[in-house]
Amino acid sequence: MQLLTKLFLGLLTGAMLLQGAAFEKVAKSRAAEVHISSQKPLTTGNNILFLHVAHKDYHDSTIEVKVFMPAMPGMPYMKAVSTATNLGDGKYTTNINLSMHGTWQVHIFVTPQIGKKVRVKTSLTI
Repeated sequence: MQLLTKLFLGLLTGAMLLQGAAFEKVAKSRAAEVHISSQKPLTTGNNILFLHVAHKDYHDSTIEVKVFMPAMPGMPYMKAVSTATNLGDGKYTTNINLSMHGTWQVHIFVTPQIGKKVRVKTSLTI
């Protein structure tokens, strides 16, 4: 009986840890697809995001990430902008500050060395 109880508690603990798993999301536009992830669940404050641009034409681009929350009654417009660091092979990392809980709009600007700038839009909720 004690073995069964320990097994049940172990499974329950494992399920709770999976609930707090890392963040992952795919953002798409007509021209690009960006996989957004984080090693930790998103929280208020600084968050390190990893971006992977799926299209090979954008693997050596400049990536700028803008997150914003529109103004609401009693709350001003908020935004944070950061430039991602190129890790190579279409992978980038950036640190973004989400100053409060809620839904944040995300615009990812992908600027290739040759060609047109692309905007990929999505949202994040913390």
